[in-house]
Amino acid sequence: MNLPHLAQRLFNTPLALHPQKAEVVMAAMMDRFGITRINTLASDWLGDDDSFIRKAKKQDNGYDVVDSVAIIPVQGTLVQKLGSLRPYSGMTGYDGIRQSFLTALNDPAVSGICLDIDSPGGEVAGCFDLVDEIYHARGSKPIHAILSENAYSAAYAIASAADCIHVPRTGGVGSIGVIVIHCDWSQRIKDDGLAVTIITYGDRKAESNPYVKLTDQARAAIQDDVDTMGRLFVSTVARNRGITEETIRNTQAACFLAADGVRLGLADDVMTPDAAFRKLLNEAGA
Repeated sequence: MNLPHLAQRLFNTPLALHPQKAEVVMAAMMDRFGITRINTLASDWLGDDDSFIRKAKKQDNGYDVVDSVAIIPVQGTLVQKLGSLRPYSGMTGYDGIRQSFLTALNDPAVSGICLDIDSPGGEVAGCFDLVDEIYHARGSKPIHAILSENAYSAAYAIASAADCIHVPRTGGVGSIGVIVIHCDWSQRIKDDGLAVTIITYGDRKAESNPYVKLTDQARAAIQDDVDTMGRLFVSTVARNRGITEETIRNTQAACFLAADGVRLGLADDVMTPDAAFRKLLNEAGA
C-alpha cells in the first residue's frame, strides 16, 4: 500500500465525509504509521470487503441494465479518480460514475437511470462538477437515487442531483458539510530526534504542512476554504432539492434517519430499494 500517497489524499484536503468515517481515517493511518492506536474499524475505510472488488470486464459500460433501466453503483468511499468504472476495493471514483452516467444517458437501450447509493461520502474534489452534470441531465431520462442504505455528505450531494431520492427506513441522508483533518507530526518528529527544515519562496508556501504546528494564519486559511466549499455544498443541495439554503444550513451537517430526512425535504419517500426500483421501472415505461 502506498501510505504517503494515501495520507496525501486524506490529510490537509477538504473531505465531504460522514464524521464517523473521519475517525476511521485517523485509525487507519495512525496505526499504519505507528503513531498511536484508535480503536475503530479501519477496514471500513480501506475497503477489505470483497463485495466491492470487481474486475473490469471487456466492453463494460460500468452499469447493469435491468428492463431497460441502467443501475449505476455509488458505493463505499468516493474519490476523484479511481480509474475504474465500477466500485473497487471499497471505493467508487467520480470519474467512473461520470463516464457510466453519460454512457447510460446516450444509450438508446436505456430508458431510465438508477443511482444505487450506499456511501459515507468522500473527496470534495470532483464531486460538485459531477453533481452539476447529473442535475443538468434532468428531463432527458428518469433519474432516481435509490439508497440501499445511506447517502451521506458527498454521496448525498450526488443523490440530490437526481429527480428523486428513495431511502429505506433504516437508511440515512445528510451530513451536508465539509471537513479537513490536519495532522501535526511535529511532536513525533521531535521525539524521534529529527529536525525538519523547510525552505520556501513565499512566506505562505508551506502553510499548513504537517511538520510544524498549525499557525493561526494557516488555520484561518483552511477554515476559509472549508467555509467556501460548505457554502457551495449548501447552495447546490438547495437548488437540487428546491428547499431554502437556510433549511440546509440549520441542519449543521447532521445526519438524519429516513423519516426525518423526508420531513426536512432531503429525501422524497421512505421505501425499500425493491419498491423504489419498481417505481422507477413504471416511470421509465419499462
